[in-house]
Amino acid sequence: MPIHASPRSRILGTGHSLPAIVRTNGDLEKMVDTSDAWITERTGIRERRIAPEGTITSDMATAAAKAALDMAGVAAAELDMIIVGTVTPDMQMPATAVFVQQKLGAGTCPSFDISAACAGFLYGLSIADQFIATGQRKRVLVVGVELLSRFIDWTDRTTCVLFGDGAGAAVLGPADAHGEDGAHGAPEKRSGVLSTSILADGSLAPSLWIRGGGSASPATHATVDQKLHYVQMKGQDIFKSAVRNLYSASRDALDRAGMTTADIDWVCAHQANKRIIDQVVTRLEVAPEKILMNIDRVGNTSSASIPILLDQSLRAGKVRPGDTVLMCALGAGISWGSAIVRM
Repeated sequence: MPIHASPRSRILGTGHSLPAIVRTNGDLEKMVDTSDAWITERTGIRERRIAPEGTITSDMATAAAKAALDMAGVAAAELDMIIVGTVTPDMQMPATAVFVQQKLGAGTCPSFDISAACAGFLYGLSIADQFIATGQRKRVLVVGVELLSRFIDWTDRTTCVLFGDGAGAAVLGPADAHGEDGAHGAPEKRSGVLSTSILADGSLAPSLWIRGGGSASPATHATVDQKLHYVQMKGQDIFKSAVRNLYSASRDALDRAGMTTADIDWVCAHQANKRIIDQVVTRLEVAPEKILMNIDRVGNTSSASIPILLDQSLRAGKVRPGDTVLMCALGAGISWGSAIVRM
């Protein structure tokens, strides 16, 4: 028996924002000791987007949010919660979400950030689903946004080839048995969030972190000289953890929804590394043609990854209303999660 026998919330609209500046593997060849062939073979990435000087995280988040609100047919003033997943906020305090709130003209709805790195959007989706399920909120905006280019050491070839900037967003609302807010069809086919699964393992925190800037290592000349304010990563640790945990979380979400991979139309995985995605879907026994992918064009945008890919796929007509999508992501923390959503 599935834990959630029927949908509780549904995605009403999605949006994304990508900076216009493109940094190719060829550009990186001129910056560090690497090559286009090596990057492409090891990661699947060919280019990534870089935010121009003057653009900040809340700018990209707001642009993605406006596109999602427009698709949903929801006014900013109708929002009663804003959740922003990011590890690259405008500033340490206050939350980036309050700046998004003000730029949207959303009123005084509760607005807060969550820090789950690449799993940030799925954590936010799960939180929004819970608030809508209990009836406490009706319209929740979830944004995943990162401006990672400001936190990357562009002389470190192990990290600078991976990351890009961008934002993705989704507006969620109730999906009930009476067809309110666009729920349609028989109960087993209604659109909505069918299940979520979120987890974390803090013992793996040193595998991917930005050590400087917090209470453990406040900003000093020494921390700047030691480059502690940049992303540091142990790639092999992350790779092994990602394959194992994305598979298990995806299985958990399927079990919670009472589904098998045969019921899935699309897999929308975090775009971190093509080899990770390939191994996970192979273990899940999902057909290659069901895999959504944009890593070659945008790189790893952390918490923005899944909503960007989902929105692009919806607007291209690839993912259609009624399609069932498996989402999964893993990032710093180590935090990971999955969700089953019928569009």
